[in-house]
Amino acid sequence: MPVSRLVSTQEAADLLDLTRQIARDELAPRAATAEADEAFPREVFRTLGRAGLLGLPFSEDVGGGGQSHEVYLQVLEEIAAVWASVGVGVSVHGLSCFGLATRGTPEQQSWLPELLGGELLGAYCLSEPHAGSDPSAMRTTAVRDGEDYVITGDKAWTTHGGQADSYTVMARTSEDRSRGISCFLVPAGSAGLSADPAERKMGLTGSTTATMRFEGVRVGADRRIGAEGEGLPIALAGLDAGRLGIAAVATGLAQGALDDALAYAKERETFGVPIISHQGLAFLIADMAAAVETSRAMYLAAARLKDAGQPYGRQAAIAKLVATDNAMKVTTDAVQVLGGYGYTRDFPVERYMREAKVMQIFEGTNQIQRVVISRALARGGNERTTVIGDPAFALAR
Repeated sequence: MPVSRLVSTQEAADLLDLTRQIARDELAPRAATAEADEAFPREVFRTLGRAGLLGLPFSEDVGGGGQSHEVYLQVLEEIAAVWASVGVGVSVHGLSCFGLATRGTPEQQSWLPELLGGELLGAYCLSEPHAGSDPSAMRTTAVRDGEDYVITGDKAWTTHGGQADSYTVMARTSEDRSRGISCFLVPAGSAGLSADPAERKMGLTGSTTATMRFEGVRVGADRRIGAEGEGLPIALAGLDAGRLGIAAVATGLAQGALDDALAYAKERETFGVPIISHQGLAFLIADMAAAVETSRAMYLAAARLKDAGQPYGRQAAIAKLVATDNAMKVTTDAVQVLGGYGYTRDFPVERYMREAKVMQIFEGTNQIQRVVISRALARGGNERTTVIGDPAFALAR
């Protein structure tokens, strides 16, 4: 993908202001009802796409916004601060477009404008029922048959499963463990492609997650992204960027929980004073704020490395690990601040707590993040690389 152009401070600020306005006016009023009804908000993605927010980190040449990841991730945080399901959906949609944008032919990249513009929605099929953290163990196959491939297998935990218009699918084209996997873009209406009933999840109930069944799905060879055997490198490169997306989403979720807890602590009184005046609770909220700021600093530092074209995989894993662990703690503490009310569905913090848990699991469990980090350190990857970003890009609250 071509290097994103630099943006002015004012352009970045305007973009964040637009995101906050859409989040406040379009997302926030719908979030609680959609989550309670487990209703997938398809039209929201069209709204975000038409506003130019779905394709921000992709080149303008393919219909994207040409923005830096530093800016894009702050936009993602703003969305997740009011509706985590949509924040996750935007991140996964971007992941589904990654291979096409970075390895697609010019003819294939002509499909991107509709995806990045929100008219089409993408999904990403990597995990399998027996191969989650070990994608090289996948069993889904793509067998060449003349000018086509025939894909057979099951893909688990597919965000937007059954709702997407296209599926970026990793499938085995040879027995080679790491170089035998290829990447395909499969249209939703393909014969033999079906979705199981959506998973009944603890949280993110406005985001549809389903197992996708590929029963002899025939796709043309022109829908293979990259060469045969390049699927796993494409997937792993995409996951580095995807981990930053989830780190930003988790930070937004934590920020939303902190905002609600702080507002409650300023209004609720005990012993004649607002409860934030009591040191025990005040210190709890201070720790929540410190956790949110730490998470934000981690994902922004990794984003600056990515934008500078430097290796950032270890930093992305650290950001995902720190931000999602912090989100779990901050949302749990938000419930504690609200006391009994926090445990009811009359307030959103109990939903935030349920939503935070899965963020420690998807895009690579936090145990896998520790494997990634420790292996990088074992290879000697502990260089002190510093990239100074424009401080005006830092998210002001």
